[in-house]
Amino acid sequence: MSESINSERAPEPVGPYPHARRVGDLLFLSGVGPRERGKKEIPGVELDASGDVISYDIEAQCRSVFQNVRYILEDAGSSWDKIVDVTVFLTNMKDDFAVYNRLYAEYFADNRPCRTTVEISSLPTPIAIELKVIATMDY
Repeated sequence: MSESINSERAPEPVGPYPHARRVGDLLFLSGVGPRERGKKEIPGVELDASGDVISYDIEAQCRSVFQNVRYILEDAGSSWDKIVDVTVFLTNMKDDFAVYNRLYAEYFADNRPCRTTVEISSLPTPIAIELKVIATMDY
């Protein structure tokens, strides 16, 4: 049994995919970034006239990503404490890892899922962080 799930609170997907898919008692989230539903601006990002990043605030983006993950989990019937695995994509490991790691420790103080952090050259939108999450669900 497989079920697609979309949140009314998380940002609209930037492609043809659901926010999450439930398979049995597992919930697989699509990549989640810091955008906010219904807004074009990205929290903590300043763009020039041609859409290139002038500056960004990794803390603002991290907090927004974590909130979006929470929205999707809750709207799917799961919760933050049921996260079992997190893959994090950063576009600037050298400059952003320390802040991201500090915030991650804050948000995951009570639940310590498995984690992989990877540096990539870019993401589909001008963001600096994206999370891929797997959580459990009750039947």
